[in-house]
Amino acid sequence: MDVIKTENLTKYYGKNRGIEEVSFSVQEGEIFGFIGPNGAGKTTTIRLLLGLIFPTSGKAMVFGKDSVKDGREIRVEIGYIPGEVNFYPDATVEDFLRYSASFYEKIDTEYLKRLCRDLSVETKRKFRELSMGNKKKVAVVQALMHKPKLLILDEPTNGLDPLVQKLLFELLKEERNRGATIFFSSHILSEVERLCDKVAMIKNGRILKVEKIEDLRKERYKVVRVKVQNSEALKEAISDVKKVEEENGIMKFMYSGSVNELLKRLSKVEIEDLWMEDPSLEEIFMSYYEEES
Repeated sequence: MDVIKTENLTKYYGKNRGIEEVSFSVQEGEIFGFIGPNGAGKTTTIRLLLGLIFPTSGKAMVFGKDSVKDGREIRVEIGYIPGEVNFYPDATVEDFLRYSASFYEKIDTEYLKRLCRDLSVETKRKFRELSMGNKKKVAVVQALMHKPKLLILDEPTNGLDPLVQKLLFELLKEERNRGATIFFSSHILSEVERLCDKVAMIKNGRILKVEKIEDLRKERYKVVRVKVQNSEALKEAISDVKKVEEENGIMKFMYSGSVNELLKRLSKVEIEDLWMEDPSLEEIFMSYYEEES
């Protein structure tokens, strides 16, 4: 079942591009990564999914319902962590959480207390007195408190220290085991690799690729490092490869194709040393971004 499905989703702010023809789907129970640099269109996409803004064209479906027409009904089943957290500054955390709970039919108070305890949330303090990290912890509690069917997270680790980030990831895995679907937007590649089943890469408002993490790792790219005396001869032999860098006499590049073919080409060059290894997920992503550029 598609919990989220977008078809040619497009949003312009006047003449300025938000996103263009964004299409992807998220399956029930999946942790779906949405990765891209700042300004790529991640937050715009999330606001369209939540029905907080309306598309210029195309559509977004959540739980099989239209995000515009059925936005209020959809949001009851969603937990949302915004990238920047700004709640009522003069309300205490306790009052804010009580107010948030009033929007839902049923709240497990013991679960709510456990979230506050595990995340060390200071419920008696006013929101304006909290640091950015402590505000984000309140947002985590508010998003999880009603055990939603879908979690939409926009850069959720911003402002969290490493220990709290680790706890957040444990909570998200717990939610997935409960049956929740998670849409995880981030520009930090290691987070996506650690947590997600599938990923969509977005740049300049357009989707570059949607792929399973395990399939990305299986792509036939190799990171090759070659040490030679005549770098110009090597450059000629590898003129069609990706992401060529040179440092301290060593040429590094990304290669996709037959290893035997590569060795045949390199045999024409006097080689001092050769290294070949599988690329990291970050190197795979960056090769797509650069290819698009």
